[in-house]
Amino acid sequence: MAKKSKSKQKKQKSPWVKRLLVALCCLAAGVLVYVGYRTFGPNTKAFGDNKFFYVRTGSTYSGVLDGLEEQEIIRSRSSFDWVARELGYPQHVKAGKYKISRGMSNFEIVKLLRSGKQTPVTLTITKLRTKKDFIHKICANLEADSATLLALINDQVYLRQFNVDTNTVMCAVLPNSYEFYWNTSAENAFKKIEAGRQEFWTQARRESAQHLGLTMNQVTILASIVEEESNKNDEKPLISSVYLNRFRKGMRLQADPTVKFALQDFGLRRIREVHLLFDSPYNTYRNEGLPPGPICTPSIKTLEAVLNTPETDYLYFCAKWDFSGYHAFAANYADHMKNARAYQAALNARGI
Repeated sequence: MAKKSKSKQKKQKSPWVKRLLVALCCLAAGVLVYVGYRTFGPNTKAFGDNKFFYVRTGSTYSGVLDGLEEQEIIRSRSSFDWVARELGYPQHVKAGKYKISRGMSNFEIVKLLRSGKQTPVTLTITKLRTKKDFIHKICANLEADSATLLALINDQVYLRQFNVDTNTVMCAVLPNSYEFYWNTSAENAFKKIEAGRQEFWTQARRESAQHLGLTMNQVTILASIVEEESNKNDEKPLISSVYLNRFRKGMRLQADPTVKFALQDFGLRRIREVHLLFDSPYNTYRNEGLPPGPICTPSIKTLEAVLNTPETDYLYFCAKWDFSGYHAFAANYADHMKNARAYQAALNARGI
């Protein structure tokens, strides 16, 4: 009778054991779901399709965490922190520009940041006039330090390796599109842009420059004047011929854009006598030959126009009176003055 009673008691307890096991299983499943959601569930706030997050060189993990929260990228700081620590991210912070997509999970964000897989920056350089413009262009788009870049482009010893100096340094900047990582240093940014210039100057182009009797830097300086004179690519070779003819004859170039550069007044619409007297090595009304450096970064088309300068007898040109953007060319001063008077009359009629 005793054995039967124990068996019966065992049967009575078994449902509780089963319930306990089921409860434990449910709890374990709940924990797994919770952990899985914290890890693989979305943890971004409501923003557009993408948002860029920048990690500066030397950033700490706590700085990254603060940035993600302050820039309203992540919803839950604690869940991100838990996943980041589990994946060892605090010891592997990497600088860069990272694209965070809406709906990304903690796992995806941490994996991206830990990998250092950045979104490249495409930097398009068009016409720049001054070193200041160049520094702003680079440092507004990359992490590169402006003070460092300024020091580099004013360092004669450093620039010597690129065959430029502090006057001709902007000859090294060729308008084009360049791809960088956001955390590229000032020096590496300059080197990459200068490498683009070296690619442009093929052997054939170097020979064309030599045929004109010009160095690569002189071609760029002349092209910078042509660039500022006209946006009509089809007449740029003729404009180049005027200045090249004057240069070869030892005449002053008397290029209005060089006066604007000397004055640093690029919005000046009409050059007057007082402007021509401004004392500057860039004022080609006062100085013979080419200015000491380029007055802008000429486009590839303008550089090609100079390299393909035709043989002409033109020594003068001025804007056409019809304001078409084209110019009237002349081989002698008398014809030039007729053209100039017609243009000046048109300016006066418009009150310019």
